[in-house]
Amino acid sequence: MTNGRCLCGGVRFRIDAALAPIQLCHCAQCRRAQGSAFAANIPVPAAAFHLLAGEALLTAYASSPGKQRVFCSRCGSPVYSRRDAQPDVLRVRAGLLDEPLATRPGLHIYVASQAGWWTIADALPRHDASAP
Repeated sequence: MTNGRCLCGGVRFRIDAALAPIQLCHCAQCRRAQGSAFAANIPVPAAAFHLLAGEALLTAYASSPGKQRVFCSRCGSPVYSRRDAQPDVLRVRAGLLDEPLATRPGLHIYVASQAGWWTIADALPRHDASAP
């Protein structure tokens, strides 16, 4: 069981599943949505994600056809994204989870569009597009 919350604490949730490796996404949309060089996402079964507080604070933005980014409307924290093509998976933002985490980064995706000002300096697997 892992707990998480947004910056203001209005949205709180629990994940009742083992955490997959963190996916570091360098696509332009994730960079813009996070305001950083990449997004740190953990794929989570939707059935294992339990919202404890803040349902009324969640707002969804359709960032592209078939993809929604869900965030706290009070503090702006990105909470998760979801795709219509994979309705049973949420990509929860790792930075919202309470420490310590039982997982670590496992790979970089969309490195073909990474920020020019960021150098990937680890030996994790890299994929030009999505993970295989």
